[in-house]
Amino acid sequence: MKLYLTTIGIAMLVISAANLAFGTAAWYYVVISVIWCTALQFAIDGSLAFLINKMPNKWFGADNLLYHVSEAEKKLYKKLRVKFWKDKVWELGGLGGFSKKHCTDPSNPEYIERFIIECNKGVLTHRLSYPAGFLAMLTLSGIPVFTVALPVAIVNVYLNILPTLALRYNTPKLKLILERLRRKAKIEKTVS
Repeated sequence: MKLYLTTIGIAMLVISAANLAFGTAAWYYVVISVIWCTALQFAIDGSLAFLINKMPNKWFGADNLLYHVSEAEKKLYKKLRVKFWKDKVWELGGLGGFSKKHCTDPSNPEYIERFIIECNKGVLTHRLSYPAGFLAMLTLSGIPVFTVALPVAIVNVYLNILPTLALRYNTPKLKLILERLRRKAKIEKTVS
């Protein structure tokens, strides 16, 4: 969380300083615009998360092909070394009632299925946040649309890509665990 807040704070300072240095608008308009756009990003992302969290879980299940992670994608995550930095990504799923920071019950198939559902909901939330972040551009006028709102939206995309990569990296591993648990349950059911 510190990393995210630091990134946001630094971005706000750099955007403000660049706008003030180039005299794009009065200093108070620049400061208010940067704060406004940043707050709006939080509001948009939070609203999307709230709405997606209310959607039926069956739309996000482990067998839903819309959330399938291809072999090429897995190789990309390996090249990006997601394994080594994914735990530093801000995880706010606990606010919605399910934290994805750690797998706490790896032997429970219902828990693993719920974990996958929450990962898929998170992926959709973050993916929709990429373009939605640019909505702040509609709330400003003049040059600050491009010198304030656009850079804030770009930072928002960057900060949403990281959790998307982490969630997509984890999902195939969770699916393997779920498949193993399902096979085990099937064998136990056949034996008894």
